[in-house]
Amino acid sequence: MSPDLPPSVERSRGPWAAVTAFAFWAVMVGTTVPTALYPLYKSQFAFGSLAVTILFAVYAVGVVAGLLVFGRVSDQVGRKPVVFAAVLLAAVAAVVFLTAQGLPGLLVGRVLSGFSAALVTGAATAGIMELFPLARKGRAPIVTLLSNMGGLACGNLIAGLLAETGIAPLRLPWIVHGGLLLIALISQLFVPETVTVTGKLKLAPQKLHVPREIRGVFLRSAMTGGAGFAVLGVLTAVTGLLLASELHLTSPALTGFVVFLAFACTALGQLVLRRMRPAIALPVACSALILASALVALAVLAASLTALLLAAVATGFGTGIAIGSGMLAITTGAAPQLRGAAVSTFFAILYGMLSLPAVGVGVLIQLSGLRVAGTTFAIVVALIAAGVLLSLTSQKKAAE
Repeated sequence: MSPDLPPSVERSRGPWAAVTAFAFWAVMVGTTVPTALYPLYKSQFAFGSLAVTILFAVYAVGVVAGLLVFGRVSDQVGRKPVVFAAVLLAAVAAVVFLTAQGLPGLLVGRVLSGFSAALVTGAATAGIMELFPLARKGRAPIVTLLSNMGGLACGNLIAGLLAETGIAPLRLPWIVHGGLLLIALISQLFVPETVTVTGKLKLAPQKLHVPREIRGVFLRSAMTGGAGFAVLGVLTAVTGLLLASELHLTSPALTGFVVFLAFACTALGQLVLRRMRPAIALPVACSALILASALVALAVLAASLTALLLAAVATGFGTGIAIGSGMLAITTGAAPQLRGAAVSTFFAILYGMLSLPAVGVGVLIQLSGLRVAGTTFAIVVALIAAGVLLSLTSQKKAAE
C-alpha cells in the first residue's frame, strides 16, 4: 500500500517515475543485447545453431524462475531496493558477457539477465504506478509498457549499430550498456520508497492459478500470446543465422533491426488494443499470427528479407494484442487476491512457449536444415493460432 509521500516528493512524482522507468528500460535493454551478437559469438567461440537457441532459452527459464520466486519481494522489502538489485544484477551480467571466453560464460550471463528482468518487472511496474503524478495516473501503464517493450526493442538495435562499427563488436555494446546501468544505479539512490515495508524477506514459490471466472479468455489469450512469443523467440534466436546463411547478409545492425521491429510492434499492438472492441481483439491477434507464420515460411523458403520484416511486424502486432487481452481479463475479471498468481501463471505460459520452441527449432536445424525447421515451426504456430480462432468462432455461435 502506498504511503502518503512528503510534499516535496509529491510535487516531483513525475521525475521520480521517469527515473524508475529509465532503470526498467536499461535492464530490459541488456536482455536483448546478445541477439544481434549471436552470429559473432557463434563464429568467435565455434558453437552451433543449437547452442544459440539454448542461450536464448535459458534466459526465459531464468525469467520464469525469477517471477515465481521473487515476484512479491518488492511488497516485503520495498520497490526501491528491488529495482536497485535488478540493475546491479544486470550490471553483473554485462560484466560476465564482457569477459566471457566461451559458451559457459554466455550461459551464466543469460541466466543472470533473466533474473534481473524478473526482479525489475514487478518492482518497477508497481513503482512507476505509485510514483506517477496523480493527475496523469492513467498514463502510467503506457510508460511501463514503453519501458519494458522499448527496452527489449532497443537492446537489439543498439547492439547491432555498435557492432556494425567494427570497434570491439563483442565488447563495445556491453560497455555502453554498463554505462546506462551505472546512470540507473546512481539515480535509484535518490528515488523515494513508495510502500510501507515489513523488512522481512520470505521467499516461497508463488502458486500458479487460473481463475475459474476468466478461464476461457485467459487460456485463449495465453495460447495466442504464447504462439506469438514462440515466434518472437525463434526470430530472436535465429534471425542472424537466417540472414547470414540464406540471404548472405552479415550485418549485425540488420539483425538487430529485424528483432527491434518485432518488439516495437508488440508494444504497438498493446496500444492499439486500447481502441479495439474486446470481442474482436483475439480474432485479430490470431489472424495476425497466421499471417506471420506464412511470412516466416516465405522468408525461409524464398530467402526473402521483405517477408522476414513483414513477419516481424505481424508477429509483434498479434502478440501485443493477445498479451494485452490476457492482462485486461486478469485485471478486470479476477478477484484481487488471485491476480498476482494469475499474472505469474500467464507469464509462465508465455515464457515457456518463448523458450521451448526455440530449442526445438535449434534441434531441427541440426537434423534437417534451416528451411525444413523454419517451415515446420511456421506450420505449428499457424495451427495453434487457427485452433484458438476456431474456438472463438464456436464460442460466438454458441452464445448466439
